[in-house]
Amino acid sequence: MLVLHIYPFGEPRAAKALMPHRIARFTRAALLALATSAGGGAAAQAPPPIEHFFANPEFTGAALSPSARFLAVRLGGPAARQRLAVVDLNDDSIKVVAQFSDTDVGDFHWISEQRLVFNLADQRIGQGDVRFGPGLYAVNRDGGEWRQLADHNIDSLAEPSGRRKLLPWHTFLMGQSGAQDSNSVYVLSRKYDGDGELDYVNLLQLDTVSGIGRPVERPGKTRQWLLDQQGEPRIATTLDGKTATVWYREPASGKWRKLAEFDAYQGGRDGFEPLAFGPDGTFYVRSNMGRDHTAVYAYDLAAKRIVDTPVVSLDGYDFYGSLVSDKNRLLGVHYLSDAEATTWFAPAMQALQKQVDALLPSTVNLITPPLRPETPNLLVLSYSDRQPIRYALFDTEKGSLKQVGERRPAILAAQMGKADLVHYQARDGLPIPAWLTLPAGGKGKDLPLVVLVHDGPYVRGDAWGWNPEVQFLASRGYAVLQPEFRGSTGFGDKHYRAGWKQWGLKMQDDIADGAKWAIAQGIAAPARICIAGTGYGGYATLMGLVKDPELYQCGVNWAGVTDINLLYTGHWSFSSNTSDAWKQYVMPELIGDPLKDAAQLAATSPLQQASRIQRPLLLAYGAADRRVPLYHGTKLRDAVKGSNPDVEWVVYEEEGHGWTLPKNRIDFWSRVEKFLARHIGKP
Repeated sequence: MLVLHIYPFGEPRAAKALMPHRIARFTRAALLALATSAGGGAAAQAPPPIEHFFANPEFTGAALSPSARFLAVRLGGPAARQRLAVVDLNDDSIKVVAQFSDTDVGDFHWISEQRLVFNLADQRIGQGDVRFGPGLYAVNRDGGEWRQLADHNIDSLAEPSGRRKLLPWHTFLMGQSGAQDSNSVYVLSRKYDGDGELDYVNLLQLDTVSGIGRPVERPGKTRQWLLDQQGEPRIATTLDGKTATVWYREPASGKWRKLAEFDAYQGGRDGFEPLAFGPDGTFYVRSNMGRDHTAVYAYDLAAKRIVDTPVVSLDGYDFYGSLVSDKNRLLGVHYLSDAEATTWFAPAMQALQKQVDALLPSTVNLITPPLRPETPNLLVLSYSDRQPIRYALFDTEKGSLKQVGERRPAILAAQMGKADLVHYQARDGLPIPAWLTLPAGGKGKDLPLVVLVHDGPYVRGDAWGWNPEVQFLASRGYAVLQPEFRGSTGFGDKHYRAGWKQWGLKMQDDIADGAKWAIAQGIAAPARICIAGTGYGGYATLMGLVKDPELYQCGVNWAGVTDINLLYTGHWSFSSNTSDAWKQYVMPELIGDPLKDAAQLAATSPLQQASRIQRPLLLAYGAADRRVPLYHGTKLRDAVKGSNPDVEWVVYEEEGHGWTLPKNRIDFWSRVEKFLARHIGKP
């Protein structure tokens, strides 16, 4: 049971129980011409088609204007590109304000009641074929004043129609809402060095009508920026080697003042992550202050220190989430524990949440209020373990819900598996959280089991919600176990640090102990277990077949690391961080030093232990993968083929680290389905 501590806003309270179901179906007549309709009916005997899980969703986003009078939506169709439309909620009229014949609308944000900004994201090409930046565009809600602001073509130096030069392709949306009260918006411009590595990030104040961008003076090689409650730049974080420095911009003078300096990768007691400014100007940060779990703290700007008592902390979880404010008040906090949830400080929002939860009693229902509401409309995002994301409008005066769109309307909740957070003990006594999903309508005992290992590995693997890969496997009759092995983040510093330098060792044992737990519980049939994963999960798949061949009947590795030393010597970086910094400051501590730990790295290298991989193996890689390059796969394939006759190999030429194209997702998971059926399917 989760207990959320809120200081000093109220008493601790227990989170609600979450149970899967299908919500009632509501429609808005004006959206039916553009959005997909909801699926319905009883569960069929045959499993759902694979396309239902891995085709691109048609309705992919919605956002209320600052006053909540208008709703922006992003939607497409089976053969249509994603487009941006605006709904006038007074009369349900719709205006498509941005669409392209050769690409898709990507992220979008309201910057005022009148105007939106957006970028592009082509859903029909893989990573290897990307030759364009995201671009940047602005348009009024009625389709007027349409303007391109940043170049989409990486190689282009041309000026459109000879009028003005566009901002360069490396201009990006900031991801913070800002003041939402003018035609201006703050955007980021990334600067790269001669080796193509990120050097620093500029912040530009961009007038979306004139197209003129003015840089904000930065205090050094800035990597992160934070706007204050007025939507103005107030915090900047710079990186010099492994030293992170947090700076505060004085409102009166505009001069930068140093607040703190700490190890960017180790943090320590003084380390923190800037989180947000409250409407009253309070600066909130995320830190653990020497405790096991990170929490939200207020930061004293005058004294340059974190206030000792946390404002928000979660029992058993690190804080991941965001503060929710309107123009005048801090209303509440969104957070992630086992699932996403919200705690409201404002009594009126508490009452509204209860009303929504009563209408949608078995889903997570996330409400984000508009900045300056003038109407009774609230946007609700809902989902469960069995139901993909749906969007609805809640009328606070009538107390009614109307559905406006859903990501995967063909998915029927009755055909989906039930997911639960479970815990088991590793062999050394460390408690391991894990996500267990069982097939719908099954007995729940003596099942074939897929142990699905997450990538990272120093990330949180999953949360309670609908997962297409997991639910696809469950729909085919498999139980799925997703261990949050030591080294996974989100469960405290002790759990995270226990995974340092444990690739192929205790991290691997945690995964095997999860499979053994499932056997002991009667969930898994002992001779019908397969291990699978991508990235680090692919590495763990291979090491599982090396270390525990009696436990696993087969393995599925896609885009998996095959040798730790290749992470140091390869020409592309394993990390999405700056590769040199990652290799110099992070990898020796987290994974192992190539000189000091040479013997350990050899013993835990699937490539060097390839002769021990005797179980059936499916290998899949993207030829354009810059995170785990193709040679990881080809070297392993060549090393095992002499001693293992049952190796299936596939390369997706246009793909990177994971499959972005539906055709490749469908092809890969069709292969997985057939592979599993051969090796751990029906006895």
